[in-house]
Amino acid sequence: MRVKGGYKTRQRRNKIKKQASGAWGTKHTSYKIAHQTVIEASGYAYRDRRNKKRDFRKLWISRINAGLKPLGLTYSKFINQLNKKNIKINRKMLSELVINNPEEFKKLVTETIK
Repeated sequence: MRVKGGYKTRQRRNKIKKQASGAWGTKHTSYKIAHQTVIEASGYAYRDRRNKKRDFRKLWISRINAGLKPLGLTYSKFINQLNKKNIKINRKMLSELVINNPEEFKKLVTETIK
């Protein structure tokens, strides 16, 4: 006896098609191609969740370096001084200081240089 695709099968397929709803053309209507699209997209999402962390760290470092240039210091020397003084502050907070509180950042830099 042949089992036809019933309620559960349609539910499962519609779930995949809904996930692929933003895709162009047959990629969101045909189940087989939609399934491939969803698998590929989830791989990109997994990869880029990690790349996002990498990109933000690069952004913070470039902001810190830009804030240090007028003070006559480079990023690597500043981080080295922070580590020697045992000052624990992450790059995200340092970049926020550069943007929002440049005078406080300048105080921090002068403290680390001493």
